[in-house]
Amino acid sequence: MAVVLSVSGSPSATSRTAGLLRHLDARIAAQGHEVVPLDVRTLPAQALLGADFGHPAIVRAAELFARADGVVVGTPVYKAAYSGLLKTLLDLLPQYALTGKTVLPLATGGSTAHVLAIDYALRPVLSSMGAAHILPGWFTLDKEIALAECGAVTVAPAAARTLGELVDRFCAALGGRPALLPAAS
Repeated sequence: MAVVLSVSGSPSATSRTAGLLRHLDARIAAQGHEVVPLDVRTLPAQALLGADFGHPAIVRAAELFARADGVVVGTPVYKAAYSGLLKTLLDLLPQYALTGKTVLPLATGGSTAHVLAIDYALRPVLSSMGAAHILPGWFTLDKEIALAECGAVTVAPAAARTLGELVDRFCAALGGRPALLPAAS
C-alpha cells in the first residue's frame, strides 16, 4: 500500500478542484492506498506569504510530502497558470521534495483556453522538484464538476471515465493491485 498525498491548490472553500480531488481520493483508497488530503488554503496565510519555513504548519506539510509515495496535485487555472496559493507552498518545500515520487497533475477551469497550463506551467515545476514519474495530467472544465450542498461531487460521464482511467494508471504506477473499478461518476 502506498501513501498518496492529495494536494488542492484552490483558495476557495467551495472549490470544484478540491471537490474533484476528494472524489478521486475515494477511487485511490479503494485500490488499497492510504490517501492524505491537504488543502493548501487551510495553511496559515502569514506562514505561506512570509516564507516561514519553520512554521509548524509548513514543517508538517513538508513532512507529508516526504512521507508520500505519490502526489496528486490539483489546481484551478488562473490566467493560464496554476494557483498562486499552490506556488507559495511549492516554494516553501525543499528543492527536491518530489524525488522518487509518482505525481499526477490535475487542473480545473472555466475554459479550454487553459488546457495547456499543466504542461507549460505546472509540469516544469514538478519536474524541477525531482518527481520520478509525472503522469500526463488532465484538465477538467468547471461545468463538468457539480458540487451539492451536502458535499457530494458529480462528474460528467465522459470526464469521469477519463479521470478514472488516469487515476488507475497513477495507482498502477505506484504499485499495488490492478484496477478493476468502474469509472467514477
